[in-house]
Amino acid sequence: MAKETKRAILIIVLANFIICLGWGLIIPVEPFIKIEYHLTAGQMGFMTSLYAFAQFVFSPIVGKVSDKYGRAPILTTGLLLYMVAELLFAVAGTVLWFNISRIIGGISAAMVGTASMAMAADLSSDKDRAKVIGWISAALSGGLIIGPGIGGVLANISYKTPFWFAGISGLIAAIVFMVGLPQHLKAQSHGDLVDGISITEKGFKSIMNKAVIILFAMILISSFGLAGFESIYTLYVNQVFHFTLNEIALVLILNGIFSLILQVVLFDRMVNMFSEIGLTRICFAIGTLSTVWILVAHTQIEVIIATLFIFCSFDILRPSITTMLTRFGKNNQGLINGVNMSLTSIGNIIGPVFAGVLMDINPHIPYIIVAVILGISALITFIVSHEMKINQNIKTN
Repeated sequence: MAKETKRAILIIVLANFIICLGWGLIIPVEPFIKIEYHLTAGQMGFMTSLYAFAQFVFSPIVGKVSDKYGRAPILTTGLLLYMVAELLFAVAGTVLWFNISRIIGGISAAMVGTASMAMAADLSSDKDRAKVIGWISAALSGGLIIGPGIGGVLANISYKTPFWFAGISGLIAAIVFMVGLPQHLKAQSHGDLVDGISITEKGFKSIMNKAVIILFAMILISSFGLAGFESIYTLYVNQVFHFTLNEIALVLILNGIFSLILQVVLFDRMVNMFSEIGLTRICFAIGTLSTVWILVAHTQIEVIIATLFIFCSFDILRPSITTMLTRFGKNNQGLINGVNMSLTSIGNIIGPVFAGVLMDINPHIPYIIVAVILGISALITFIVSHEMKINQNIKTN
């Protein structure tokens, strides 16, 4: 990997770390914001949904624009919007402005997430791509691991201090990106002409085949299961297995450590060993079996071990799917990553709502459905693999 390329990728990793650090900073202060401004749980949930909805709407749009005009302007704008969103939340005092802040935050996440994954795919070779996407995924995990700790310390000054810190961090990341990115990458555009037609005009036509369509369907279906499991996990283990805050924190910390090791050190090796689709299948299978294990578990230690298997499989699953998608993207990396993020956002919007409603009926129902969804997703990988082989044979012939 060339020195300039490595520098650019490290800057992209930093940008993603900053974004996720901001998310993590906010986690410990959300309950206190709720109390201080007399907000309901519904209003807090609506803010989260607005964030995910904005990300869902803008991800494919941003992806297509970045294919035409280049990744750097989109990424820089996304970091600046992130700064605006966090600073706006810091000075806001009403639900309306909190909601506007979350919408801007969702747009910024769409811009940074889509453009950074697309740029990483553009810059990396097939050999290095899994490693690079593993680095970015590790940056996302690292931000979420470190963020709550820093947020808890800063909240001792004021409940709004973490938002000021996050906003300033966003500005610093934008400056580092603009100054540190090699000049030729700042001007790089992907809107070249192929056979007289703009690449972005070809859009879906150039990337959509049966394998990609089935893969997108799998992403959509599985996103409900992933979001559903994660959104009620703390509620479930507290209600059913009487986990304390310290025990929940221990599980999350252990998961963070294991996930970082898997993503940074082992991810590219696992891809080389099993292939992206093979690794994806294994992760879905582990997720299915571990969810069933939690449902039949009798002790807390069983739940902790099963949880670590599930969360680690999820943390490998996401970069594995992303790496696989980049192989179909060619000159439309922005578009294909945007669609991926958009489909994932649908799960993040709807999955937690259904999981919460079903949990009110019976705490076990959501995880029974999650196990079924993950099992179906594992089976779909066989269809995707079959279609990928057909496409490869067509190209070879």
